[in-house]
Amino acid sequence: MSKRTILIVEHESSVARELAQQLTSFGYQVAGIAPSRAEALALTAGAAPDLMLMQLSSGDVDGTALREEPPRNPKCPIVFMAAQSDEATLRQAEVAGSLNYIVQPFTARELHAVIELALCRHDAARTMREMEDRFFADSIDMLCFLDFNGHFKRLNPAWERTLGFSREELMAKPFIEFVHPDDRERTLKQNAAVRGGGRALGFENRYLCKDGSYRWFHWNAAPSSTERVIYSVARDVTQRKQAEAEREQMLKELQEALAEVRTLRAILPICSYCKK
Repeated sequence: MSKRTILIVEHESSVARELAQQLTSFGYQVAGIAPSRAEALALTAGAAPDLMLMQLSSGDVDGTALREEPPRNPKCPIVFMAAQSDEATLRQAEVAGSLNYIVQPFTARELHAVIELALCRHDAARTMREMEDRFFADSIDMLCFLDFNGHFKRLNPAWERTLGFSREELMAKPFIEFVHPDDRERTLKQNAAVRGGGRALGFENRYLCKDGSYRWFHWNAAPSSTERVIYSVARDVTQRKQAEAEREQMLKELQEALAEVRTLRAILPICSYCKK
């Protein structure tokens, strides 16, 4: 098994060298030493290390930058080294729970434990993402992420098979433009309700196909207020709706025929002997 590679981001060279020695003694391979985050990003542009060990910069201490744009790369977890005063500030900013960090001063054993925990979490999250991606790609139903601004952010291949549009075409316009004009008002009301914290359970509307036809979708959806995204699953129920329409039409025709028979019976004399 190849060694895990770690990039050190530390502006003090003496501290960086000491960290490099500790990491090597743990069995890791030091991918390099960068004095700043910008240089670290440049070093990882080609091939990302397995982890970054990064000194928490003064600009991040108030937690604003970390909360608005977390410096987390799905390909490379980050362990921050923070002073005790920084930890208190991060907790007040409510971002400490989302970060891998270690408070200075720390022992070599503590550093090793934090790094291993961060790598395990990252490996588990990556495995989960891979499973989700496979499920997303192979699902027969149509899965989507719809942002609160009304644009699709992610669609699975079932959308292309069902509607004929490419996923790029579907994501290029507001979703409501693909909804049947007669269904748009109630669809927007349902969308607003979900964005407000509700759920769509069994909601149905019609979507435009590339050939100009429409197909009926049966929706279940729930929001994520933190991500500002609606997670939805839609099932094509066009055949069911057509069958229902055909049954309703048949029932209507039978009712009309029965009414005609009753009318004829009322106006035509019937022979009491032959019943004709």
